[in-house]
Amino acid sequence: MENESVINKRITDFSKGADIAQTIIIFLIALLVPTFLGQLITSLFGATSVIATNSQLIVGTIVNMALVTTAINLKGWAKILGVVTMPSISTILSGYVFGTASTYMVYMIPAIWVGNFALVYAYKFIMLGKNKHYFLAGVVGVIVKVAIIFAFFGILNVFGVFPEKLVSNLQTAMSTTQLITATLGVILSFIIYKLEEKKSEKNVA
Repeated sequence: MENESVINKRITDFSKGADIAQTIIIFLIALLVPTFLGQLITSLFGATSVIATNSQLIVGTIVNMALVTTAINLKGWAKILGVVTMPSISTILSGYVFGTASTYMVYMIPAIWVGNFALVYAYKFIMLGKNKHYFLAGVVGVIVKVAIIFAFFGILNVFGVFPEKLVSNLQTAMSTTQLITATLGVILSFIIYKLEEKKSEKNVA
């Protein structure tokens, strides 16, 4: 039952209206950003632009921000698992982030789900459960997430799941890119967290 209580922890008890609004916004980010943002960036800046070629960094950062915000602000298995699983499915279905490699990313879905959950759980357990610093939870969560995803990729690669011509790009996507986007997501979520904290303090005053 301890795990259940940790999953139900959040930084503050929001009103029902605020809780519903946050849940809808985060779910829309998890669903729509991986599906449409890459396409939008390509349409606006061109497929060969620096921004378009680095769309995975942008999409991944926003998704990780949504994951950390979920950990801090939302509670309950249904909401958490929804945000944890939705981005990877949307990304693969859209095909805009990984391009031709999106088909092979289906094999990575379980690891991405577990990695995303690890990031969320790190905040639930370390920051909210143990009252430790925000960035301690972030460091642990990011390291565990990246380790899970990269280890799973390595195992699949040993068995020859991925075409040799895609291995190098996927290896970068499952390691360095994951590390960068998770870290940036933690930082971006911290800014939102502090803004919410200041707003809450003003309301109390």
